[in-house]
Amino acid sequence: MIRTFNKSNYHSICDELALNDPDLAAIIKTYGYPPLWCRPNTFETLVHIILEQQVSLASALSALNKLKERVQELTPARLLLLTDEEMRACYCSRQKTSYIKYLAEALLSGRLNLTELESLPDNIVRAKLLALKGIGHWTADVYLMFVLQHADVFPIGDLAAVNALKRVKNLPVNTTRDELLAITAKWQPYRTVATMLLWHFYLSAPKKK
Repeated sequence: MIRTFNKSNYHSICDELALNDPDLAAIIKTYGYPPLWCRPNTFETLVHIILEQQVSLASALSALNKLKERVQELTPARLLLLTDEEMRACYCSRQKTSYIKYLAEALLSGRLNLTELESLPDNIVRAKLLALKGIGHWTADVYLMFVLQHADVFPIGDLAAVNALKRVKNLPVNTTRDELLAITAKWQPYRTVATMLLWHFYLSAPKKK
């Protein structure tokens, strides 16, 4: 069974996590419930996630908006009409231009079907996404969490989530990946929602000097 979360069960899952973890309970008590971050299952969304790789959210959104201005509606067919120079004018690096064009071609050829992914378990979705050039574990994690709303994903490659986890749990900076994953395992089967709480803390808490 694929376990998901949605508007109707989101707060109750947060409450269940808080019952079992006082540090997560403290986030809710101090900052309230996290927003229900979600995105539609579209080509545009996947382009947006690719643009977010290793840059600020503001930079990625700026590039996405430039692309949308250029083509009006961001579809695989329209995107492929753009030259590499036009993509660069939309703040897309050479590398990301190749990733986005490869994704567009995969969707047009039928090698990837986004609607089909909605009924598949995590491991199959991951395998299909990781087979595409430019899509790594972080991108697949974000897609599973924000788009498909699968409930049990912890994005170990996400710096904001990892740094928030270290702060919330008062962990040393050099805590290993395996030690972090052991802590997040206690949040199963709702690691995605626990991550939403960590992101909420990261965005809401005063930054350490």
